[in-house]
Amino acid sequence: MLDYDLTRWGMPLRYAVETVGTVAFAASGILAGMRRRMDVFGISVLGFLAAFGGGTLRDILLDRRPFFWVAEEEMLWLVLAMCALSLMLWRRGRRAAVSAKAIQVADALGLGLFAASGVQYALVAQMSPLVAVLMGVVTGVFGGVMRDIACNEMPTAFADHRPYAVLAFLGGWVYLAVQWLGGPAWAALIGATLVTTGLRLLALKLDWRLPGWRPG
Repeated sequence: MLDYDLTRWGMPLRYAVETVGTVAFAASGILAGMRRRMDVFGISVLGFLAAFGGGTLRDILLDRRPFFWVAEEEMLWLVLAMCALSLMLWRRGRRAAVSAKAIQVADALGLGLFAASGVQYALVAQMSPLVAVLMGVVTGVFGGVMRDIACNEMPTAFADHRPYAVLAFLGGWVYLAVQWLGGPAWAALIGATLVTTGLRLLALKLDWRLPGWRPG
């Protein structure tokens, strides 16, 4: 029987996952804003969109209230502090070039953590395994989608051709597989995160590509 009880997942572990995932995605948004030479408001908007976009959409679809960032207001302060730090670095003239690789690494970490936590939240809401996995994809992917749209770019998840949402989908099934085999929820969480993030980093390094549409 699957362990759907969030309390047995362990509050310290749940909080750590959400915190690290929020920091990773916020960093990807802030770095994207700095790379696009936005002002502090634009950078902050991208940080908040990347950090909270996917989780908010998940909570809307699951009819979960309050939203996770409302229930844990310290997450807002954390992202706000990161945005303030970026402003301090900007004003001091430390405008080192922000590489696409730095954004991709932060994004890959956030993808793995949020995809796994999204599956767990959906299971707690008594969703079916397939719906739970899809909620994990929504949580892990759509913060980055909102970030890219705000940057006036085609979202990475749609046009990168290197596996992205597919890996979040795979990681969700890894989460379920670990629990089906009788493993504890913390092992499912770590396993799903490692698979999703690890494979995404490998896809970037080895330039794995999914087949794309070729007219004619």
